[in-house]
Amino acid sequence: MSDRRRTPAPSVPDLAGNGQEDDGIEQGKRLIRIADDKGLSLAQRIANRFYLMSWKTPIHGRRLKGKYPLKLLAVPEDEMPGDVRAGQAIRAGYFLFRGTRQPIDALDFERLTLVPAFADYLHSFAWLRDLASAGTREQGAPIAEGVMRRWLAVHADTPSEPAWRADNAAWRLLFWSAHAPLILSSSDLVYRSLVLNSIARTARHLDRGADKAPIGLPRLAAWGGIVGVSMLLPGGAARKIFGEAGLKRAIDSAFHTDGGIISRSPLDQFQAIMLLSMVRSVYDVRREQVPPFLTEALARAVPALLGLTHGDGGLGSWQGAAAIDPASVEALVRASRVRARPLRQANDWGYQRLAAGGTIVQIDAAPPPVARLAAAGCASTGAIEISDGRQRLVVNCGGAALGGAWMPEALAQGLRTTAAHSTLVLNDSNSTALLPDGTLGRGVTEVELHRQETDSGSRIEISHDGYVRRMGYVHRRLLLLSGDGKEIRGEDLLTPAARRRKPVKLSIQLRFHLAPGVEPTSTADGMGALLRIDDGAIWQFRANGGKLAVEESLWVDHEGRPHPARQLVVTGEALPGGSTIGWLFKKVG
Repeated sequence: MSDRRRTPAPSVPDLAGNGQEDDGIEQGKRLIRIADDKGLSLAQRIANRFYLMSWKTPIHGRRLKGKYPLKLLAVPEDEMPGDVRAGQAIRAGYFLFRGTRQPIDALDFERLTLVPAFADYLHSFAWLRDLASAGTREQGAPIAEGVMRRWLAVHADTPSEPAWRADNAAWRLLFWSAHAPLILSSSDLVYRSLVLNSIARTARHLDRGADKAPIGLPRLAAWGGIVGVSMLLPGGAARKIFGEAGLKRAIDSAFHTDGGIISRSPLDQFQAIMLLSMVRSVYDVRREQVPPFLTEALARAVPALLGLTHGDGGLGSWQGAAAIDPASVEALVRASRVRARPLRQANDWGYQRLAAGGTIVQIDAAPPPVARLAAAGCASTGAIEISDGRQRLVVNCGGAALGGAWMPEALAQGLRTTAAHSTLVLNDSNSTALLPDGTLGRGVTEVELHRQETDSGSRIEISHDGYVRRMGYVHRRLLLLSGDGKEIRGEDLLTPAARRRKPVKLSIQLRFHLAPGVEPTSTADGMGALLRIDDGAIWQFRANGGKLAVEESLWVDHEGRPHPARQLVVTGEALPGGSTIGWLFKKVG
């Protein structure tokens, strides 16, 4: 499919000459980033602009007219818990979003001057979940109704962005229906009629525009909203058939066959599973049969997400996402009703998972997502994260997608760089370029992967061509995890690329960002460090082929808040004939 992020080439034999799969692990793979890695073309942008302008025309207005629903047929259950602190803030008179406060009394939906993610939080009415978690219906309904009236006064009649953008409109339908007691408890019949009519108008709007939403999570949300509302408004049988066909197409284009979302973002994966779970809850409350394609999508997506969990149950920091907390992951899995083991190998999604003796190693073993699929894609090919039991040891900085009061734009862009990930950086350059407009440019186009599983441990080798065109070097990373999980050996090799310009001597920085709470102490010879984990074990790090230093770093939590941390930096030189830096993490106590 042309919208896929990359297309896998035929498998290549493993290093032992055995091309058979071992315990479900595919031993050889070549992943290719598609050549058309650009944002929307000029023609597409113009067409989209005309489409948005059409929203204000009388024709579109007539399309939104129809029968006034008298009630919702049911109220589906929202099984995801809200943020109690955010809900308490709403009850106290202000919205709280990633460190930013917005007083409700000063809320003007016509002139919102908030970061886009905060505006989406308001327009999608995701805050209803938070409010519901912080009190009773009697306590929350007057507040929700007050905000609802403000929103309707500005946006009920004429669609506009971002309020009526397909994904915001769809999430709004799901949250309005799941938390209908908060917004439909009023005895004011005129207000109730306006709310119900807005639900119907939003559904008609999505009927016309769901397939115009960007591929991936936005289009998935749009069709999910249509399917959900089709069972909650009278006379929705035809819309349900139409919506299910669209949702199936959206699922097929949003997920790889291994269950990973095409943006490669764990945050998008999390939200996609949440969306599908909310849609399924509508089937449940209406006692209708869940279509097999929806059940199958969840059955693939949940193991893929769990493949990026560490020993504490939280997620790793990949492709702009931060470490989503264990409680949220647990609640999501419970809401999905999928019980599955973590997926160890997601070749198309692009992540590998090694696990032994309580040690988990996660690896980004694929090209980055194409520009049009990821707003916060990262140049992280080859990066790793390591955890020991419930304690994280090596991490990536993460959080580039979590803009807010704690995350200024300049910092967010910096967190997308190769240097913000635990991998090798050549000549202080990104393996895939970050362009001034924030999109990913040229760099990694091909990744080769070899993996072997034996009784003695796991072995994985990946290579990428991100530095070939500019500097003439191929980066290869070899990782070995012992069978007992107490040793992680690695080698980073830079080799001259065939039929390319002759490489020259360049600087190397091999970075291992340490989790907060990991305290490094350099050894006397300058080639190693002892790593003490709070309430955990002691690990030893050794390197050869370069000089080790301990530098400052940071790590972003699931709320988008940076925390001070440290990093191990091994510096060396790439030589025209090739260079190697070997390293070892060993559990010593």
